[in-house]
This record gives sequence, C-alpha cells and structure tokens, in this order.
Amino acid sequence: MEQNLDKLLDDTMEGPGVMGVICADKQGLCYSAKGTVSVGSAGIIASLSQQAALLVPESSSAPVICLESDKGNVLIKTHQDVTIAIHKMPTY
Repeated sequence: MEQNLDKLLDDTMEGPGVMGVICADKQGLCYSAKGTVSVGSAGIIASLSQQAALLVPESSSAPVICLESDKGNVLIKTHQDVTIAIHKMPTY
C-alpha cells in the first residue's frame, strides 16, 4: 500500500502549480507528505475536514475546503476516512 500511496502523491506533485501534498487518516496520523507541507499539519487538516462536514450533515459527500492566501491555496478533501490536502500556487 505504501508504494501505491507514494506513487499517487508523486503523480499529484506533477500537477500544475502543486507545491505539496499530504495524506492523513481520520485521527490525524500522517500517512505521507511531499513538498512544502509539514507532517505536523496532518492533525489540523483532518480536524478541519471533520468540522466542515458538520456544517452540512445531510450531505452524502464530504466538502472540499479551499484555504486561500498570498502563499497559495490549500485544498482539503476527505474520502473514506482518508484526508488529502494539496498546496497549490496559482498558474496563469
């Protein structure tokens, strides 16, 4: 599984503007991180995703969270107890 996860994260890192990517479980344990993201942010990312899901509890899918700043955007999404966050810089 670890090799498959590393391959998926490497493929994600090749996307336009992608600076970093992190994958965590629902307790915030970091499975893997690449690029600019900090392993220590796994818990915060998992918690943000869980709290955002509480905003619309009747939804059948987890929301996508987008945090915007002058240092880029962070996109967060949970699927089947795994949370992924991608740090991207805008591409023009």
